[in-house]
Formats: sequence, C-alpha cells, structure tokens
Amino acid sequence: MAPDPEGRGLGRAVREALRTAGATPDEVDHVNAHGTSTPLNDRVEASALHAHFSAGPPSVTAPKGVTGHTMGAAGAVEAALTVLTVEHRLVPPTANFLRAGPGTDTVDVVSGAPRPQRIRLALSNSLGFGGHNTVLAFRPAA
Repeated sequence: MAPDPEGRGLGRAVREALRTAGATPDEVDHVNAHGTSTPLNDRVEASALHAHFSAGPPSVTAPKGVTGHTMGAAGAVEAALTVLTVEHRLVPPTANFLRAGPGTDTVDVVSGAPRPQRIRLALSNSLGFGGHNTVLAFRPAA
C-alpha cells in the first residue's frame, strides 16, 4: 500500500507530536526521517516536512542506509538513535546520500559528515503500511 501522496497522515502525526510536547514547529531543530530511500515515500515525507517547517527547515537524517529497514523494530531503533542525536548534539549523516531527488530538495538532509548541532526538539518519524504513522518528540534532558 502506497503512502498518501499528500502526506496527510504524517502531517497529522507531526501536529499531534508537537501538541503533546507543548511545542511549535519553530522549536524543531532536527527530524529523524522514516527515509526508506524509495522515490514515492521520500517525496511524500519531504513534502510533509516542508509544509510544517517551511520557515526554517530542521536538519534531517535517515539511518536506514546504515541499519537497513528493521521493519517492526524500526520505530524503536530510530527513536533510540534520535535520543542519542539529541544527547550528543551530533546529527549523523545519511549514508550514501549524494543529492536530493525530485521533490526532496526542500529539506536539509545531513550528508557526508556528522553535523554538530544544538537541538531543542527532535522528531522521529515512523510510517507504516496502511497509514500507520507515528511521530515522537524528544527534548534534551534538563
């Protein structure tokens, strides 16, 4: 089953994560993308992120190029990676990312080398077949 071409499910999940965190889009400094490296999924995810963060795009990374797609465990693995990114203030690069594809050039994909970055709020996206979308929000420990 293909993702909604408008990214409506992801959009709702982003809004709910921000509401639950008591945050606004301008507080998001980083997004761990679902990033399966499939043209349709990446285009939809980039479009949804751009719609929510067009004023100042957060850094984006996608670890599946290193971890592979761990299927049912992907959300948990990537949430843990997002927590490590926030804790260490270091955004890992997206492996094998050379250039943005059509429709994905609206996001700030970290590539080549890790990027030191202060992160006030990070999101971890998990998208599933049939519209099962989850976004978790993480802040640094006080």
